[in-house]
Amino acid sequence: MEEFRRAYARLCAAGGAAPQEAVLRRLRELGGAPGRGRLDLAAQSLSLETCGALGRLLPGAAPFAEVALGDCGLSEEGVKLLLHGLCSNTTVKSLDLKGNNLRTVGAEALGKLLRQNKSIRRLILEWNSLGVWEEGFSFFCQGLGANNFLQRLDLRNNQINHQGAGELAVALKQNASLQELDLRWNNIGLLGGRALLNCLHSNKTLKRLELAGNNVPSDILKAVEQAMDHNQDRQTILSETQNRAYILSKEVLSLKDEKTKQFLDLMDTIDKQREEIARNGRLQMTEAALALSEQKVHNLGELLNATKQEQTSMAERHFTELQQQKQEGADREGRLLRDLSTASEKNLLLRNQVDELEKKCKVQQDQLFQVKQDLTNTTAELKLRAVQAEERLEMEKRRFKQSLEDMESLRVKEVDHMTQHIEASERSMQDRIQRLEAIRIALEEELSQVKAAALTERGQAEEELIKVRNQARLEEQQRLEHLEEKLRLMTESRDEAQNCCLKQKQMVAETQAKANQLSLHADGLRRRLEELQQDLNSKEEEKVTEVNKVKVELQEQIGHLQAERTAQDGLREKIAALERQLKALSSNHREALLDKEGEISMLLEKLRMKEADISRMREEEAQRASFLQNAIMAYVQGSPLGTHSSRK
Repeated sequence: MEEFRRAYARLCAAGGAAPQEAVLRRLRELGGAPGRGRLDLAAQSLSLETCGALGRLLPGAAPFAEVALGDCGLSEEGVKLLLHGLCSNTTVKSLDLKGNNLRTVGAEALGKLLRQNKSIRRLILEWNSLGVWEEGFSFFCQGLGANNFLQRLDLRNNQINHQGAGELAVALKQNASLQELDLRWNNIGLLGGRALLNCLHSNKTLKRLELAGNNVPSDILKAVEQAMDHNQDRQTILSETQNRAYILSKEVLSLKDEKTKQFLDLMDTIDKQREEIARNGRLQMTEAALALSEQKVHNLGELLNATKQEQTSMAERHFTELQQQKQEGADREGRLLRDLSTASEKNLLLRNQVDELEKKCKVQQDQLFQVKQDLTNTTAELKLRAVQAEERLEMEKRRFKQSLEDMESLRVKEVDHMTQHIEASERSMQDRIQRLEAIRIALEEELSQVKAAALTERGQAEEELIKVRNQARLEEQQRLEHLEEKLRLMTESRDEAQNCCLKQKQMVAETQAKANQLSLHADGLRRRLEELQQDLNSKEEEKVTEVNKVKVELQEQIGHLQAERTAQDGLREKIAALERQLKALSSNHREALLDKEGEISMLLEKLRMKEADISRMREEEAQRASFLQNAIMAYVQGSPLGTHSSRK
């Protein structure tokens, strides 16, 4: 925030203007606040240079989320610069432009802001008279229709007529984000109310629409309230369905996760079974090796039998040779017996290993069978869960469709009923509207007469005040000129008296002091006249403000008369009372003027008395001066110097 304040001061200095103290003070206060603050410059008259500097600093990420510029008296160029800076802002969520009297340029800048900005959620435009400028308001409505981020809009007291309401209705048909719209105290009327009601059939996001003080019939207001209730119900149903869909999606995702976990477990079990099968293959290889070894043993036995037969035959044929080679045969038989014993031992060991392997194979086959059964059971359970989840989804879809169909049927029935009721009420209200129009015309005529009378009285009072001011100024100028001439004569007489005698100086000094006192008194009287003139001006301003207040009250009462059918007599009495108040105010003002004129006449009489005193004093001083002069002349003539001079 400190950097923002320095940047503001630097930009103002670069533009050749001094930064405003109110802005600097507010930025300094925001510098100590935690988080994003609120730039509150309400009721501060911002200069064009300040608006330009803020417009340059607002684009991007500003250090505050709310901007309040209400009652700042912004010029059209200043509003354009500020809103141009906010077009690309990404942090400001709320903008307050209340009471700035925005015109065509301001409305167009607001439309551009709504088209480009994506962060503002709340916009306050109360007391701006946007409805007076039709082209600018249409551009503003186009920007509102293109915006999809604004949620709250305040358009109170903007003099929006039925045409402006039609433009707003077109914008609301296109807008899909606005939730609250305040249109109180405008001039929408019957046609504007119908246009807004028709746009609500296509707009399903607006939850609140305020139309009080717009001369809109009560049946249209009720229809608007019903449409708002329908939108709120629809929003609640949509939120509930979204929550349900979110919950169902979570359940489906959890089921998918469970299925994937189960599938991974199955894959792990299958891999393990494959490894076991590979191990069983190794066992089969060992069994084949055992079978080969047994076959070798069998072959060795056959060889032994063949050798035995050969030995017997050879024994018969070569008995002699056997005797010779008896020792060798015995040795060979011992070796063969040893080989047979070792082979038998090996066969026993191999048979024991084969039995153990067969037992392990049986156990593994049982485990495989059990795993297959578990797989079939888990697949069946998964299929059942998937079917149940699909059935639940189908049931929820059917329920949702049924609820939507029921809501649509109810809405269609309500719409039909409301259309019938509206048609019947329109017929009945047309007569009432005609009557109210006649009453309104009469009231407007009465108001015009009252306004004309007030204007004539005001013109007369102003003319009288102008005359009184001119007369007072002329009299004051004449008196000042007269006093100046008298002062000049007094100064001349004072000089003559000083030349005549030193004693006369003291008397002249006294007269001069008296003259100074009189001049001070005259200055006091002048100040009093100026104060009286200021009082007259303040009284005149008070009268103007009171007349404006009375006008505003009369306009509000006219709006209430048009909106409330039952309070017509009471409002007439109020108007009569207001007229009496106006007459009383005018009479009081006249009495005040008469009192002021009396005071002015009293002051004039006092001035005349003072002038008479001054003239009397001057006459006395002239007499004294003449007496002194005569005495001096007599003294001079009676002295010897005088006789000598006379002789000469």
